[in-house]
Amino acid sequence: MIRGLYTSAWSMLANTKQMDVISNNLANASTNAFKQDTVVLESFPSVLTKRINDTMSGLNPSGNVGQMELSSDVGEVFTYYNQGGLQKTDNKLDFAIQNSKSAFFTVQVTDANGQSKNYYTRDGAFCLNKDGQLSTMDGNLVMGQNGPITLKSGDFAINADGTIVQDGTAVDKLLITEFKDTKQLRKFGSNLVDKISGTQEQPFTGTVTQGFLEQSNVNIVKEMVSMISVMRAYEANQKVLQAQDSTLDKAVNEIGSVR
Repeated sequence: MIRGLYTSAWSMLANTKQMDVISNNLANASTNAFKQDTVVLESFPSVLTKRINDTMSGLNPSGNVGQMELSSDVGEVFTYYNQGGLQKTDNKLDFAIQNSKSAFFTVQVTDANGQSKNYYTRDGAFCLNKDGQLSTMDGNLVMGQNGPITLKSGDFAINADGTIVQDGTAVDKLLITEFKDTKQLRKFGSNLVDKISGTQEQPFTGTVTQGFLEQSNVNIVKEMVSMISVMRAYEANQKVLQAQDSTLDKAVNEIGSVR
């Protein structure tokens, strides 16, 4: 009976985490280049069950009853890095990466202590700051092969390999980082990702397109269906827990009462 309570309760916790992830996906369905997350469930680790204060038995002096698995648990939150659709904007400061789901623009983020570190993003909605430097909408500098990219006023073009040309001269080249395995990336902050230690990189195999923005890869219809399924699973576990609690209440207060 107690095992059933734990099983239902733990499943409800897993459903809650699933709902959080789905809600976040739906909230970012219109965010440029947002990558969809999903919850991967795994079997909850088995635990050794013991009888409390009952180790004096000659047949079972250890008090061990056996192994027990409570329920499923959240194993990880997996991110799908497949490319979203492209939207034409005709804005010269909008860039999109094509034909590579593991390539990212490199941006420099400065923390409150003045420490700078490179992070990565697929969101190519850039702008020019007051110093003429290419930056994200959050003010993070977009990195080139020679550091932060500075542009003069006027038109410019970008080649497929990321080279920025202005007045017929190559000003700089976007520092595009492509990884061998996106499973080693972790989301960070506002639409950024970070790499863990040992993450391997590879040469850029995609192309850069000017005047386009990559859209989110979230499928709203599928996410709504998943939300309904999770809600039903949560309600089912809730009803099972209430039934077990009611049965346990009768066992304690009615069947076990001494008259």
